[in-house]
Amino acid sequence: MNTIKEWLVIAFDSTHQALRAEMLLEYAEIEIDLFPTPKGITAGCALSIQFQKEDLANVVRIVKEETVEIRGIYRNEVHGYVTIE
Repeated sequence: MNTIKEWLVIAFDSTHQALRAEMLLEYAEIEIDLFPTPKGITAGCALSIQFQKEDLANVVRIVKEETVEIRGIYRNEVHGYVTIE
């Protein structure tokens, strides 16, 4: 059975926070992708991080423990991005 992975997106208000989150999540061995913030998400930073939905709990824990400032965590739906955290 083929499993399709659902990806979530973290948006930031600053490049510094995006790069800091990238370092922390990579250190925690969470599969991520740093990419341009989608047009459907309003953020102060041009960079976002994409990660797999199955890693949500770990991502939220790391962001909170390390006090990373984020705009929000989003899921891409048919009609655009929806805030989930």
